[in-house]
Amino acid sequence: MVRTRFAPSPTGFLHLGGARTALFNWAYARAQGGKFILRVEDTDVERSTQESEQAIFDAMEWLGLDYDEGPFFQMKRLERYREVGEELVKKGLAYWAYETKEELDAMREAQVARGEKPRYDRTWRDSKDTPPPGRRPVLRLKNPLTGDVVWEDVVKGPISFSNDELDDLVLLRTDGVPTYNFGVVVDDIDMAVSHVIRGDDHVNNTPRQINVYKALGADIPHFGHMPMILGHDGARLSKRHGAVNVMQYRDDGYLPEAMLNYLARLGWSHGDDEIFSREQLVEWFDFRHVSRSPAHWDPEKLKWLNGEYLRKRSDAELAGRLEQAKPEVYKFIASVMDPVAMTAAGHAKYDLLSDHERFLMTMAEPSRPDEKLAAEHLNDAGRRVLASLIPKLEALPEWTAPAVSATLKEAVKSLAVKPPQVMMPFRVAVTGLAQTPAIDAIAAALKKDVVLERLARAAS
Repeated sequence: MVRTRFAPSPTGFLHLGGARTALFNWAYARAQGGKFILRVEDTDVERSTQESEQAIFDAMEWLGLDYDEGPFFQMKRLERYREVGEELVKKGLAYWAYETKEELDAMREAQVARGEKPRYDRTWRDSKDTPPPGRRPVLRLKNPLTGDVVWEDVVKGPISFSNDELDDLVLLRTDGVPTYNFGVVVDDIDMAVSHVIRGDDHVNNTPRQINVYKALGADIPHFGHMPMILGHDGARLSKRHGAVNVMQYRDDGYLPEAMLNYLARLGWSHGDDEIFSREQLVEWFDFRHVSRSPAHWDPEKLKWLNGEYLRKRSDAELAGRLEQAKPEVYKFIASVMDPVAMTAAGHAKYDLLSDHERFLMTMAEPSRPDEKLAAEHLNDAGRRVLASLIPKLEALPEWTAPAVSATLKEAVKSLAVKPPQVMMPFRVAVTGLAQTPAIDAIAAALKKDVVLERLARAAS
């Protein structure tokens, strides 16, 4: 059975690259009818925090990346790593090394001075010497001294490393906490992980891990290394490109399904399809269509995609989202308008949920027009137009967009003026703006007494 895993470190928020890794693992497990596992690699005790841990859980929940097993925590498995390490020592495949940090530093400095690649010199590999008293050793793997480590990467194709290039890997630190390359192998074996899918910054770790698998006599999983995500300038994605906490995108007004769709297209494709559902992603996903070239983060394309998703949402659903997310804001908005009708009035303009909220708030509590706008449209002529409109609008038996529109057109005819000479004073008086979506729809979405009060204030 296909078993994939996502194994973040809780040393920061879930970033975009991590979210894509989680998505690809989730999608492949779902596509193959397998299992998706969540594991928290919390062995960096100094930097790991509960806040970061919760942020990872929150982001995965927001994106809808449900897991079948876990979360598992490495710091709760220290006895298991020690047990496996001891087994390797007994089999002669690992050894305890007793150098101090100062001795290791001096060793590497001397190697650099001789023009050699700095690495552990394997002093304790086959030593029969008595360990120095009082020193806490590290456990090292007896890495093969000859041959190559070769694997068929499901993304990159065949990859080979010479064992000459590999050090005797530290498996357990002096405090008994496993190193990354040891902990993940023990975990992946115990959790029967069949596919290890991650970013290609891990390619150099893979030969080391394969040698640990071999030492433990375990089946080696399929490895797949996805290309990095780059910014518009070709540099690795960072905060200056917008690589912030995934949850920041939620707070900025993005929909999870739009974010999921966009992340899926970062390095994977299904023909020319740009917009697809979660169900289609699961149906189509495989690694044959994961690109070997870096993906480029394009925030404008994400925003466009989010707008496409937003425009497919009903007006009632968008208004309901705002009510659920910000009930006090919604309560205020509903006191002066029909939120669903106002959502409909501006729907074509929304690329973000925050655009929706901002539009409704602007219509609910408009700013006063600036001096130039007021001088142009709320001058004596404009105020006379508004004064003539008030009784006509007040007399309307039904407060609807067609009724408002008919009243405005009638005023144009009866006053013998051009349409802008009626529409613009009305728009500016009601919204404080020179440009808006259809003003009859906006006015009808507002409560009748609100519109009449704004007109009276502007006409005075």
